[in-house]
Amino acid sequence: MIRKFLNYVEIRTKITSTFTFAMAIAFLMYQGQVIDWKLTLLFFVSMFLFDLTTTAINNYIDSKGNEQILPGNVQILPFERKTALVLIYILLGASILLGLTLAYFTDMVILITGGVCFLCGILYTYGPVPISRQPLGEVMSGAFYGILIPFIIFYINTPKGTYITLSLSLSTISFTLQVVPILTLLLFAVIPFCSTANIMLANNICDLEKDIAVKRHTLPYYIGKKALALFALLYYGTYAAVFIMVVFKILSPICLLSLLTLFAVQRNINKFYNKQEKSTTFILSIKNFIIIMGTNVLLILISVFV
Repeated sequence: MIRKFLNYVEIRTKITSTFTFAMAIAFLMYQGQVIDWKLTLLFFVSMFLFDLTTTAINNYIDSKGNEQILPGNVQILPFERKTALVLIYILLGASILLGLTLAYFTDMVILITGGVCFLCGILYTYGPVPISRQPLGEVMSGAFYGILIPFIIFYINTPKGTYITLSLSLSTISFTLQVVPILTLLLFAVIPFCSTANIMLANNICDLEKDIAVKRHTLPYYIGKKALALFALLYYGTYAAVFIMVVFKILSPICLLSLLTLFAVQRNINKFYNKQEKSTTFILSIKNFIIIMGTNVLLILISVFV
């Protein structure tokens, strides 16, 4: 039963959220910020459960109407559909409850940001025109994992007003944005944003013909061969972000060692250029994600103690 559940929620794919979470925590530690572990762990569990929820919804939806899907693209549920649906409700309910608890202990900014996360996550695979069937999949997945997760972690662990100040009343709405901290966040977010978006991009490139057959028009459908150039460019962007952050003293010079991983990443890029196949080369995007994110997490943590 446990194995079926882990297969249903594709537990192996949760590296995207956990690596981003770890990198954000490492950055806070490097900045000398005191971490509120109660709020942080509350967010992690809520985030992780919702990540499981979105995958379960995706598999549940994709298993519907299999007669319209090519044989190689069929999703087979490990449970009866009724059981699979109940599991979605349980996961979603638990993640919402924990999210609301986090908002209760923080403020309206977290409530609104969390609401956006839940809305985008559900609409990603559910609704009349799911985001995953549009050319926005890469942007949305990158934004969710690369920007919103770090933002929430930074926000709940820094003094009020560090990033955003929001005041609501019956007569006025006051919103203040701190430019430098937000720019720092966005620069930091380039690394998980690009690495995560490329997993989705590689998946859509490999599935292009099958997706067209079921009228699923993703980004590669619109940009054609340029998708491969974008695939490489996004990886180069992560290295540029590290270099810029070191120059502006946002990260330690130790983090420049991550540039050495470009050789391994480039080798995987070349292999994917030569062949785009789900069963053999899609895994290269996962490997590159682990190389880039894992190295940066490790080097930022080392910077804390050096």
